[in-house]
Amino acid sequence: MKKFLDKDFLLETAAAKKLYHEYAAKMPIIDYHCLIDPRDIAEDKQYKTITEVWLGGDHYKWRQMRTCGFQEDSVTGSRFTDPYKTFKAWADTLPKLIGNPLYHWTYLELKNYFGITEQLDEKSAKKIYDKCNKTLAKKSMSVRGIIDKSKVKLICTTDDPIDTLEWHDKIAADKKCKVKVLPAFRPDKAFNVDKKPFADYIKKLEKVVGFKIMKFSDLKKALGERLEYFASKGCKVSDHGLDCAVYAEATEKELDAILLAGKKGVKIDVLEGDKFRTAVLTYLAGEYAKRDWVMQLHYGCIRDNSDKMMAELGPDTGFDAVGDTRGAKALANLLNAFEKTGSMPKVILYSLNQNDNEIMGSVAGCFQTNGSFPQRIQIGSAWWFNDHKTGMEKQLIDLANLSSLAGFVGMLTDSRSFLSYARHEYFRRILCNLIGKWVENGEVIADYKTLGKIVQDISFNNTNKYFGFGL
Repeated sequence: MKKFLDKDFLLETAAAKKLYHEYAAKMPIIDYHCLIDPRDIAEDKQYKTITEVWLGGDHYKWRQMRTCGFQEDSVTGSRFTDPYKTFKAWADTLPKLIGNPLYHWTYLELKNYFGITEQLDEKSAKKIYDKCNKTLAKKSMSVRGIIDKSKVKLICTTDDPIDTLEWHDKIAADKKCKVKVLPAFRPDKAFNVDKKPFADYIKKLEKVVGFKIMKFSDLKKALGERLEYFASKGCKVSDHGLDCAVYAEATEKELDAILLAGKKGVKIDVLEGDKFRTAVLTYLAGEYAKRDWVMQLHYGCIRDNSDKMMAELGPDTGFDAVGDTRGAKALANLLNAFEKTGSMPKVILYSLNQNDNEIMGSVAGCFQTNGSFPQRIQIGSAWWFNDHKTGMEKQLIDLANLSSLAGFVGMLTDSRSFLSYARHEYFRRILCNLIGKWVENGEVIADYKTLGKIVQDISFNNTNKYFGFGL
């Protein structure tokens, strides 16, 4: 019987072990999409408890604690007032999660950052809690210490167009900070005209840019100014959260009317919302192409499904789900609009619904004709509800079936926790195991120079080149 979490964890063949240990493991990390707060890096935050860094904002864990029967006072209600109570609830939950990626991630993080290899459960909870807290008190386990220990070279945060980016300025000016931290442009509130925050958001945007937004052309001007501001801070990537792939044409007059209705808080129907989103995304795509930015499109999620818990806890607390998207033709039409109205930007597509993998892969292949950069349209890594072992394997296999696996830009954390860099190791082991099985089965030539380069490219090099980070 193989030992749990040994040096060959998830590596089933000699080829997989060679690819991981000799090629993948040594590569540093670029985390081009995450949800961490840049202030924590600027201030080099020191965590007081493992609960704070592990369970402070991790809705992945909260969902499973609720699933396993814990009341909200043990899940989110006590995480700061009684951090051990929340930690113990997680310790009680973990043994029930065999087969869940949280089981693997938890043990990887305990091993990599705290040197702990024993089982976390109800009996060991206090001992492990105390040991973790003692380790976190060391200066080497500050936020920057964790980043350095994880071999992270660059981080892209997620930032609203109206953000001042003051913390990015402070990080950039701090010569003691080893990691490069860049903003990422996330304009969702500016195109979701059919959602409640739109009217208030436009007022805030008007205040930042210093002029009224009364027409669609004004909105484009405002976003263009913010794009320039973000570019001046080193931004090279944008991100967009969509319910589904969208495409609907509209005249400038229609867009002006939809904008004014949104500003007044008038109810906007789905078609009008899609017209507005299409127009904003198409405009932004052209602007990104001019600046050689990467455009990420995340879709396929239905959010805030429990009205009760939305009212109690707010968004991003564990009440989102996989959506059944409506979007093959819409996705094709949207990319076609990008291509027709301006230069096609580099685009990474993600769907929360794994059934969209083949759609994204085949549609992407229709828009790879710009020879200035290989694999310009990317299929992003397995996202959120899919970033488990089988989900990652499926994404890699689907990508290989429909495109070039060798050109893939690899893994991201999409996380609020600085301990989540262990997910890159998890991904790399799964990647090497998949390719290793192909080698052992005689499906791939056992050319380790070529395969090792592919593994290293997916782990780091492709990301660096694709985004133009220059590391």
